[in-house]
Amino acid sequence: MLKKILPILVISILTVFLIDYFIGTDYIKLYSPEKDQKPLAEDVQPMLEYGLPIDSFYVTEYTVRSNQTLGKILFSLNLTGNVNEFLLSLTPDVFDVKKVRAGARYKVFARKDSLQTPAYLVYEVSPVEYFVFNLTDSLYVYPFKKEIVPVRKISEAEIRTSLWVDMKANGLNPMLALELSDIFAWTVDFFGLFKGDKFRVMYDELYVDSASIGIGTIYAAWFEHRGEKFYAFRFEQDSVASYWDEKGNSLRKSFLKAPLRFSRISSRFSGNRFHPVLKIYRPHSGVDYAAPEGTPVMALGDGVVIDMGYDKAAGNYIKIRHNSVYTTGYNHFSRFAKGIARGVRVKQGDIIGYVGRTGYATGPHLDMRVWMNGSPIDPLKMKSPPVEPVKQENLEAFRNVVAKFSAQLDSIIPGSRAYYAAQKE
Repeated sequence: MLKKILPILVISILTVFLIDYFIGTDYIKLYSPEKDQKPLAEDVQPMLEYGLPIDSFYVTEYTVRSNQTLGKILFSLNLTGNVNEFLLSLTPDVFDVKKVRAGARYKVFARKDSLQTPAYLVYEVSPVEYFVFNLTDSLYVYPFKKEIVPVRKISEAEIRTSLWVDMKANGLNPMLALELSDIFAWTVDFFGLFKGDKFRVMYDELYVDSASIGIGTIYAAWFEHRGEKFYAFRFEQDSVASYWDEKGNSLRKSFLKAPLRFSRISSRFSGNRFHPVLKIYRPHSGVDYAAPEGTPVMALGDGVVIDMGYDKAAGNYIKIRHNSVYTTGYNHFSRFAKGIARGVRVKQGDIIGYVGRTGYATGPHLDMRVWMNGSPIDPLKMKSPPVEPVKQENLEAFRNVVAKFSAQLDSIIPGSRAYYAAQKE
């Protein structure tokens, strides 16, 4: 019996010894399910469009036809829900049916079944705003807005033909031209740009779905005009953001409150005023200042005389272009001031003529008019931008802004067309 057990015992002891030896010397590689098992593939995220998994649907894009209403669109889809009841439930604060216009885009998301049942309709109001219509048994609609991503850019261009044309030629958003003309309206004559004028600007361009939708904040810029460089830095003072030059002076110049000393306002800006001479109702796109004949009339702001002469209705008149945004007009002069002629540059407060009663006038007065971007506005409601420099207590913060933005503006490689300083904020 012992003879039988002894070999087994020896073998067992020997086995234990060998296992202990090999484990201690790392010769045995133990199987580990966690280590040897191949990693599972990451969960595939669904591709979304308008918040909907497009891989789960057949997506068809349409264009609203002329005289096609929301009702006609929904009925064409042969929905199971009560379309009439749904349409009656729509109010302007839920969905304004007047938003549906010819030429607009909409998409239908149909299920991948044998009937290709419509599940959703997406109507685009704008590149940013859209509405999702749930087309199941319970019809309803909810608004949605796409994310607007600001992309920080530093760009430059040289004027060879015109600001607008050269913007496009350099691959820049032409809307940037309008923003720059507004910022430098008081320092750069955008109607008289020279070949060789150039600019450099740091700004945010706004994107939705990788498509540009406009210009956001402009942080800093310089414009070289006729060999002179003008700077603009965005800085907030008294909770109002404005633009200042490198010394802290405002780029805006205010208009005079009134171009003359007057006794009273005899007629205001109106869309339907009874004309005292013509005896009919018609718009009056100006303000009448009653004043004695011969009262001096001053230029409301710096600018260039672009037109003057005699008109049957306006009498002796003058038009002054102040910048690319504002133009002012003055009617019914008795005579013009000495030296005033077309093309003459005038300063704010310069006398340009004298009150009279020429043209359609029942008495001596000045009819003053203001145009903003070519459209008449009420002169009494015209905003007069601040002209005060950066306040003493804000100078240190302003100088830090100037130093920061100047360094970033100078970081662009000369001659490059556009430089992306940062992709996302």
